[in-house]
Amino acid sequence: MNSNFNLYGKYYDLLYADKDYFAEAKYISGCIKRELPNATSILEFGSGTGTCGLILKGMGYDVYGVELSAQMTKRAQDKGFPCQQGDIASFESERKFDSVISLFHVVSYLTENSSLEKTFLNAAKCLNPNGLFIFDVWYSPAVFHQKLENRIKRVENNEIKVMRIAEPITRINENIVDVMYTIVVKDKITDKWEEFTEVHSMRHFSIPEISFLAEHTGFEVIKAEEFLTGAAPSENTWGVNFILRKNG
Repeated sequence: MNSNFNLYGKYYDLLYADKDYFAEAKYISGCIKRELPNATSILEFGSGTGTCGLILKGMGYDVYGVELSAQMTKRAQDKGFPCQQGDIASFESERKFDSVISLFHVVSYLTENSSLEKTFLNAAKCLNPNGLFIFDVWYSPAVFHQKLENRIKRVENNEIKVMRIAEPITRINENIVDVMYTIVVKDKITDKWEEFTEVHSMRHFSIPEISFLAEHTGFEVIKAEEFLTGAAPSENTWGVNFILRKNG
């Protein structure tokens, strides 16, 4: 699995302050209630800084997170979110959960087949019988159809200004996009500048590919739909949400 967010995680909450976590949590809760109405417990693979997990806890779920980045795990714990640092492909838990969720394209960070298989098998291992594995990924038809462009995002708070430059490089034969992030930070108090780069390699998937993987790791695909809207995936659907049910 990629080792990302080493420095990026420090500015993660600011960069995604405009993200509608409440809408995403409500959508995920709706998916769970629709397919497993009595579900009460959630294990979040790639829980980040805990924002979405805390909202789900506020909705009444018992939520626990696993996050690879030490920086982001610490920020989540500081917010009061129960989680631990760990690799979702090898995390071990004595307890079982009704649902495993993995949001914001965490599964797309699993660029190697071995990591994918281990993560899916681990999700099944952590689930109660007939439990749900819910995750969203980059969708191959949309990646091939849409032109990838360099993007710049600027955000700030009372202490810092941050500019993020995203430059994608496509590895077309591997279904992987390497996104090089250049982060430029200005400290408003000291007037000092910091600059660093991180490469986030993202894999995109087709529905048959996920279906094949699910079949060989103890799951069946219940639903594949556009994240948040629930619409049928199309060449314009960048993020597809999959709902898998554990067999038995």
